[in-house]
Amino acid sequence: MTDRQSFLPEAGRPAADLLAELRALTAADLPTRGGRTTAYTYDAGRPEVRAAAEGAYLAMLEVNGLDPTAFPSIVALERRVVGAVAARLGGDGATPGVFTSGGTESIMLAVKAARDSRPEVAEPEIVVPATAHAAFFKAGKYLKVKVVAVPVDPETFRAVPAAMAAACTERTVLLVASAPSYAHGVVDPVAAIAAAAAERGLPCHVDACVGGWLLPWLAEAGADVPPFDLSVPGVTSLSCDLHKFGYAPKGASVLLFRDQPMRLAAYFACAQWPGYPVVNSTVQSSKGAGPLAGAWATLQALGADGYRALGRAALDATRRLVAGVGAIDGLRVLGAPDATLVAIGTSGDDPLDLWELADESRARGFFLQPQLSVDGLPASLHVTLTGVSGEGVDALLAAVRESVAAVRARGPVAPPTDVLALLDGLDLYLLDDAAFASLLPATGLALAPDPDSGAGSGTRMAGVNRLLDALPPHLRDQLATRFLSALYSPYLGG
Repeated sequence: MTDRQSFLPEAGRPAADLLAELRALTAADLPTRGGRTTAYTYDAGRPEVRAAAEGAYLAMLEVNGLDPTAFPSIVALERRVVGAVAARLGGDGATPGVFTSGGTESIMLAVKAARDSRPEVAEPEIVVPATAHAAFFKAGKYLKVKVVAVPVDPETFRAVPAAMAAACTERTVLLVASAPSYAHGVVDPVAAIAAAAAERGLPCHVDACVGGWLLPWLAEAGADVPPFDLSVPGVTSLSCDLHKFGYAPKGASVLLFRDQPMRLAAYFACAQWPGYPVVNSTVQSSKGAGPLAGAWATLQALGADGYRALGRAALDATRRLVAGVGAIDGLRVLGAPDATLVAIGTSGDDPLDLWELADESRARGFFLQPQLSVDGLPASLHVTLTGVSGEGVDALLAAVRESVAAVRARGPVAPPTDVLALLDGLDLYLLDDAAFASLLPATGLALAPDPDSGAGSGTRMAGVNRLLDALPPHLRDQLATRFLSALYSPYLGG
């Protein structure tokens, strides 16, 4: 464990030493390029584009987006970035929008705008498909808005418009559709959901965070993409992340509105204190302009032709992966993906342990993201394919086949009944980090060495994922929260 007294040196250290230490620390991280980390990272595979984004990011590193009158460059850049996204997604240069730090912030602002547009509703609710992103639940917590999650079709994993309409009450302030849903890569029936919202005088937000800057290029490549953007009647707002399939540096998303009043409802203003007047278009006040500049540079460096080529490559890789998974005994793709996001599940009553499969695949160089079962929807492993994924599809499929064989050879893993019984009688929030960390070995968790050591990643998460999947939702949240707290404490790791 690192000596806590060494975190701040008495004397400044040379930059070369600091960069060398960063390289050592990141040696334990999943790779961010090359397509082997099939979640979290998006690689265009074009060094010249990354160089342009990096240069632009650093050029604006010290520019503060808090006051656009002091730094007019951020106004110019935001107009250009928002305009480019709007023009591609059913709007034009006059479409109001906001540049945010990511999909969660875009979604929170969309929920705030809907809530504040109906101040007469004392206990506001939003109606979402059960497959909606967790960011809507986070927005509900922060903004004191009840989230009504409606079951989706169990075969297609798409939202059911009639069921969502039936869930609306006099307290409803927003309906939500996904394009696509992150978990399964399928686009909800946006037109029908938006029509149901319009009939009731309600706004409709389309969460296109992951697909907004992907689906148009897939359509040009020949994919059958259902309508989802601002051109659809009844859609009043849409979120689109540029740090996903826009391939921009992290911290880049756009929230579009059909009309100006909804954008104004997303703003925050305060001139009621003795300091400077605060007017924010986002949750953040002070914010670096690096992500904005990086997003603008990436859009310019790739251009439409670059995105078309990356879209074609990602679509081809997805089709190859879907076909390959279908040929592996015991596995299947859940639903029929509209985008380049794939959920791998087990076929029929096959007892194959997906959590062990994820660990085995990671040991073979490919990270497949575990997705828990929820409300009758089966567990799965998530794969996002990007413009560089085609080069590694064959290797990924080989790794999955080898991993399946290894899991089968080891045999079924007993359910964590003893641990479940233990947790059933505990309030995890009453435990301190040291006490909680002492319980984790019983889950089968095998963590990598202390992150400060920079050692290679040996994390095995099957035990924790198996336990989470067996717990009821409220205990899942408790366990995940306590795990994260303990992970940042000195009690886990080496």
